[in-house]
Amino acid sequence: MRYINELRDGEMLSAVYLCKQCQTLKTKTGKSYMALTLQDRTGTLEAKVWDFGPGIGNVEAMDYVYTEGQLTTFQNNLQLNVRRLYKANEGEYDPADYMPVSGRDRKEMLAELKQQIETVKQPHLRSLLQLVFSDNDIISKFTSHSAAKAIHHAFIGGLLEHTLGVAKLCSQIAGDYPLLNRDLLVTAAIFHDIGKLFEISSFPENDYTDEGNLLGHIFLGAEYIGKKIEEVPDFPQKLAAELRHCILAHHGELEFGSPKRPAIAEALVLSMADNLDAKMETLKELFAGNENAGGNWLGYQKLFESNIRATSK
Repeated sequence: MRYINELRDGEMLSAVYLCKQCQTLKTKTGKSYMALTLQDRTGTLEAKVWDFGPGIGNVEAMDYVYTEGQLTTFQNNLQLNVRRLYKANEGEYDPADYMPVSGRDRKEMLAELKQQIETVKQPHLRSLLQLVFSDNDIISKFTSHSAAKAIHHAFIGGLLEHTLGVAKLCSQIAGDYPLLNRDLLVTAAIFHDIGKLFEISSFPENDYTDEGNLLGHIFLGAEYIGKKIEEVPDFPQKLAAELRHCILAHHGELEFGSPKRPAIAEALVLSMADNLDAKMETLKELFAGNENAGGNWLGYQKLFESNIRATSK
């Protein structure tokens, strides 16, 4: 098994991967080619079929495929020029090799998240948290879901890892700034991405659902929590609005998908903590994919709008 994070420019490759996406497209001159996204548990690899010869079989998205070709670099990203491609047979692969999984133990992370829930003292917020996380179906989905289709925490357990990271950041910040309503902030942090359960399908697809494409996780999360609030007796109307506002504003800016900009301090802190945790995970994944990154420039990274390198150790 050749894992994607071990591949290097110029190498010849013969291996089986999960075909996450597959499209037949046309160049500007009208020539047909196939664009694929290959995946294993360490990441994804873009692949192109430029010549449809006898070695190229019929494959579809979510097939496990055997592929041969040469690795090249295009726009600072590794790409495979495919010379042979066919659907792999059962026994030629182990599905466990192709599902990216959090490096942290999910049971331990869930226990940590429940500890955060126990620190919330406001009775209505605590009841709401306990209501949602007493649902075994929600817990099962929450612990196995990704936090994104790509970019950051796009692996099994990613939603749990990201949520825990944001909740812990918010808890720490609340300790330094007494003006913050800690219970509201921590509750909002735990719920901020719960809409991802409905926006993104489970693995191995890990792709946008119809609801996700039409509505997005921010609206879906605020709607879901709004319905759950109705199940908590005498939930204060103002507190309910503040909690849902934090969810709606957690991307910080309208151009980043939030229908509202932060209007209360807790929403502002949540948006910053969410952004920090997401970007730190992106850097971690970027450096992990470049094992000799220390002291070396990795090229322009669109998310950071900068040429990035790791500090030397």
